[in-house]
Amino acid sequence: MSLELASEVGNVVLQGENGLIGGEAAAALAVGIAALAAGYSQRAIGAAAVGALAENEDLFSKGLILTVLPETLVVLALVVVVLV
Repeated sequence: MSLELASEVGNVVLQGENGLIGGEAAAALAVGIAALAAGYSQRAIGAAAVGALAENEDLFSKGLILTVLPETLVVLALVVVVLV
């Protein structure tokens, strides 16, 4: 049921001039939500990476990669917005 509701809300919001918000606002909202999600995940991953680094310095590269990985979601959201 929640998937159907989300789909219906998405259809109403993205209907262009007849929708609730315009295309530019929808693009800004998409990138903003992606950035919030990436920041939220980086918070937990960064804390775990610092804890692992305190225990074993050899885990620095793995911690760095795992910390940067969620940021690619924001970059991909920007690419999609530019292409659309």
